[in-house]
Amino acid sequence: MDEIRKNARRGTAKWLSFAAVAAMGVAALGATQTSAAAPDNRPIVYSNSIDFGAYDPWGDFANDRNVKIEAIFLPWQDVDLTTLRAADGYARERGRTILISVEPWTWSKTDRIRPPALLQGILAGQYDGNIAAICGVAGKFEAPTTIRWAQEMEDPRDRFSWQGWTGEEYKSAYRYFVDHCRASAPRAKFMWSPKGLPGLEKYYPGDAYVDSIGLSVFGLQPFDRDHFGHDRDFAETLKPGYDLAAKFNKPICVAELGYAGNADYVRSWAEGALRSDTRFPKLNCVVYFNDKEVAPWPGHYGLPNWRVTSNIAQ
Repeated sequence: MDEIRKNARRGTAKWLSFAAVAAMGVAALGATQTSAAAPDNRPIVYSNSIDFGAYDPWGDFANDRNVKIEAIFLPWQDVDLTTLRAADGYARERGRTILISVEPWTWSKTDRIRPPALLQGILAGQYDGNIAAICGVAGKFEAPTTIRWAQEMEDPRDRFSWQGWTGEEYKSAYRYFVDHCRASAPRAKFMWSPKGLPGLEKYYPGDAYVDSIGLSVFGLQPFDRDHFGHDRDFAETLKPGYDLAAKFNKPICVAELGYAGNADYVRSWAEGALRSDTRFPKLNCVVYFNDKEVAPWPGHYGLPNWRVTSNIAQ
């Protein structure tokens, strides 16, 4: 158990989710801290809600029949693919589709490759084996699968190695990945996933390479008050990125959602995230990121905790 915790929290602190451990019959991360009766602040599902998914390393959504999408994060190096195989059975047992976010680097924080070297290595075929290994497993999934590669590429922060590329460089690398992944996973769909910032259009790889578009939408009450002078809700926060992405005429998904603040703030987001809204006709799914933030927010905001049992400020 201790080794599982260590492996799950190293690097980006993202992991293959609760699904992989549970499907192997091993005690899941943090499962002893969660009970069926534990109060939480998950998004509210309505009769006409769009599809709801979760990245859920704590297992808070393991028995939630409203969850339709099982989200998984993994690097394409230093990953045990037996756990990825296990996720398919876990998702099928629950009637869920799978969303795999593939991050093109290693777990290690001390061995982060710089943007030029990563780009050169991809286009030179250095990572073809990594692509074939991951997509070879995903290609055998029975659950419908979408693969999301190298997200939030237009963010100017130096957080991910692929955020240092120009639009043309990113498009070349993304197309390379999709072309090679399709050879091993011909039934998979592919999600292009900017953060939702101005200029994202420079990174769009073309309709032939994009089945859907993913956006990242996070609500942190202190940040809202400092930068906008009021508490924003889900719709206000989503709208700028949605408007930029909608022009590509593809289905749109909030691939990462999180919110944290006082009880009123969290309730507003929980009530609004899955509500059908005529302002967002292309929005067809929302996936909750049920864990603590993996990198500090700029400024003094630290690591917000998005987990639904912990996202109300004390």
